[in-house]
Amino acid sequence: MYFLFAWRYFKAKKSTNAINIIAWVSISAIIIGTTALILVLSVFNGFEGLVKSLYSSFYTDIRISPASGKIMTITQEQINQLKGLNGIKNFSLSVEEKALVQNGESQSVVYLKGVDDNYRYITGVADNLLSGEYDIGTSDAPKLILGAGVEGALQMYSDQLSAPLKIYLPRKSNTEQINMLEDISNDTISSSGSFRIQQDFDNKYGITNIDFVKRSVKLGIDDYSFVEILVKDPSEADNIKKEIKKLFGDKYIVQNKYEQNRSLYSIMNAERWVIYGVLCLILVVAAFNMIGALTMLVLEKQKDI
Repeated sequence: MYFLFAWRYFKAKKSTNAINIIAWVSISAIIIGTTALILVLSVFNGFEGLVKSLYSSFYTDIRISPASGKIMTITQEQINQLKGLNGIKNFSLSVEEKALVQNGESQSVVYLKGVDDNYRYITGVADNLLSGEYDIGTSDAPKLILGAGVEGALQMYSDQLSAPLKIYLPRKSNTEQINMLEDISNDTISSSGSFRIQQDFDNKYGITNIDFVKRSVKLGIDDYSFVEILVKDPSEADNIKKEIKKLFGDKYIVQNKYEQNRSLYSIMNAERWVIYGVLCLILVVAAFNMIGALTMLVLEKQKDI
């Protein structure tokens, strides 16, 4: 009954059309704003999930890196300690170095990532192959898996994947003077395939055998750039990270997936809050207009009360 009276007065002809216009504009703004808020946040959450899944194909749950410099020492005892930790499903040792790859007249600077056999089981690279096969070869006969962007920069095609490439790597040196003959390694390597994950990785990385990279840059047997870890339960990643930090000490940086991509996640969170804030501001303005329209309606009908 009360609703019928309210609706009768709301629809009744006013002394001015301004109240009617403001009321309907306010109602429309609230409906559209609320719908837009739900849709935009839903789409953004879906987009965020897609981006996270793409980055998860390359980054692992936990990564150990050197606190200073590019190379750290990981002893067999430390490897055994990792194997003994509960919650760790698998891990991979890797070495990363910038290299110049040449295919005929085409050249490209890549981040050459030397990995062991476990790497294919802790990342999604093998599941995102664009062409060829996942094969990193051996120390004496290495194979190279290129990002799709690097493959394009080198003007390589599917029928040329087996063509030998020239690769130049800086060797580890104890002197500040550079001797081009001694401090730069020059090898040939065959491409076994290419991957496509996300542009940041596709345009930068090439993956090959870790022993080949260590031999080329003259690293020691216990020298590595990263230890990349896959955990059994991602919700326990932070607890496992704390245990690893206790075992390894301050000479190593232990990061979870969020910390490895801090800038990406920070930007995405900031974008979400900006969108939420703008749409909420629209709803607040519409609500004030609605309150104003109702106030004017009450004042107009006060004589009937």
